[in-house]
Amino acid sequence: MELVYERRGSGPPLVLIHGIGHRWQAWAPVLDLLAERFDVIAVDLPGFGASPPLPPGMPYNAETLAYAVEACWERLGVRDPHVAGSSLGGYLALDMASRGVVRSATALAPTGFWSRSELFYARAMLRLLRAAAVASPPEMAGSRLGRAMLGRLLVWKPSRVPSEELVAGMGALRASVGFDDTLDSFLWQAPPAPPKVPITVAWGEHDRLLVRRQAVRAGRWAQQRVKLLKGCGHLPMSDDPELVTRVITDGARELSPTG
Repeated sequence: MELVYERRGSGPPLVLIHGIGHRWQAWAPVLDLLAERFDVIAVDLPGFGASPPLPPGMPYNAETLAYAVEACWERLGVRDPHVAGSSLGGYLALDMASRGVVRSATALAPTGFWSRSELFYARAMLRLLRAAAVASPPEMAGSRLGRAMLGRLLVWKPSRVPSEELVAGMGALRASVGFDDTLDSFLWQAPPAPPKVPITVAWGEHDRLLVRRQAVRAGRWAQQRVKLLKGCGHLPMSDDPELVTRVITDGARELSPTG
């Protein structure tokens, strides 16, 4: 299957992977900044954004989603790219690092480092957000109430997000045919195997979806300190594009493999 993607810039290849219910436009605040240094490829995961769903009978899980992204960059003639992901996309980036199919990986608040209660909380909040997107008129996302909901879960500074982007983002969440099956797969998601390439893990200081204490577990897994993104929520690309660009750029430097 062919995924929809946005490609900009020149330099070493960098693949960007969004989280559940989102689309490649999640990276829009940092896309042009990163394109100054990289050949950036931001993809829509299968069943999200404008990409088609997975073939019937194929499960939505980390394995199938990651392989779909890898097949996408292979069709573009890209080999061993750097990769950066947010939330679910962060987990996929770390999974790729564990298999050594990328040059480096940067994960922003990756899934998989939760306790049981934190997992149930995140699933409940995501289902609530999805239900609100389905039941509410599109323009509600740009209202004061819509911004309050967004600020509660996803960004620390929702006033910085243009109303049209909020409306489009909620529309994408409403239309995500892969949402339910992907969310169900979270029940079985544990941290990936140890990485074979350099990785960077970063966490928003004010993340209210995947709460900040999960960063401690991620740090133990990575055997390194997790970068704290001050003044940022779960989607730091919207809160501080320059900081996120710097973290990804630093993470994509050629370093010695970790194992």
